[in-house]
Amino acid sequence: MTSRMRTEIGEQPEALRATFEALLPRVSELRALAERTRQVLFIARGSSDNAAMYGRYLIEARAGRLCAMGAPSIATTYRAKLDLNGVLAVAISQSGRTEEIVESLHWAADCGARTVAVTNGAGSPLAEAADVALVTRAGDELAVPATKTYTTQLAALAVLGVGLGANVDVGEIARVPEEAEKLVAGAGADLDAIVERLATVQGAVVSGRGMAFSTALELALKLKEACYLHAMGLSYADLLHGPIAVVDDDTPAILVAGDTGPTLAGTVALARRVTGAGASAYGIGGGAELPAACTLALPGPDLPEWLAPIGLIVPGQLLTEALARRLGIDPDAPRGLGKVTQTD
Repeated sequence: MTSRMRTEIGEQPEALRATFEALLPRVSELRALAERTRQVLFIARGSSDNAAMYGRYLIEARAGRLCAMGAPSIATTYRAKLDLNGVLAVAISQSGRTEEIVESLHWAADCGARTVAVTNGAGSPLAEAADVALVTRAGDELAVPATKTYTTQLAALAVLGVGLGANVDVGEIARVPEEAEKLVAGAGADLDAIVERLATVQGAVVSGRGMAFSTALELALKLKEACYLHAMGLSYADLLHGPIAVVDDDTPAILVAGDTGPTLAGTVALARRVTGAGASAYGIGGGAELPAACTLALPGPDLPEWLAPIGLIVPGQLLTEALARRLGIDPDAPRGLGKVTQTD
């Protein structure tokens, strides 16, 4: 029987298409809101926090604005008062009902920030609290692991980047749903082999850098929550500073990269280092170069680096779903997790 997670992975091309169609006309509204701001503060948890990491790299690298990853506990636990004048606070929540995130956005506004919400929850408390609400069009998501709500969050953040003046070709967005369709149709000939190998290990390191760092973090989270694998998501720069010591026969590396961009060469070099040490490296994306350096690999999207993370996670989602089933785990309902997580 097909899992709900697998069905929702397959719904992503249409969800992305609908989200871009709904949000691209709002670029001028975002531009006007951001005129009196200089910096961006992201407020999120879980998969939404991984999406925020993509937003951070996109906006810093392409729009020239300093970004920060907010700590909601500063607002909800410490109740500190900060000067956020000149700040655009962007709160991200799939449901829009996570109380900590809603409270943090209210706090940011009280501290002087302009506010944006990215949520799949139309009419949710988060959407109602924001100056501008970017409501994604993922539809209902029933499986606990976020798939289409995550990729549509990335789509919304791509639109936000355009609104903040990112130096990108907006026309390239039209290719995203089509590339997602290709990836959903098949994760490549090596999928089953990678699943079988990961089924025999207890842990893995998932690594990428720059725009692809968000994908590494999100894939590691998916492997932890749906497959109970001890997966560590790291920038490859951080990995090389010490944690690479854990990569061995029992702890493979999963490496993600776009087909182009300044971090591709370093990812390829890391793959060669891993395999040269006798460990396994499994690639996702990276054009022709990364698969050639890896033990096994899954194809990524044919997209420019700034949009690649929207497609790069799709093979990772397919890998996670297949591995969970191989391990006898229901990917739709991992133990101890619910669809909306509340924290104090």
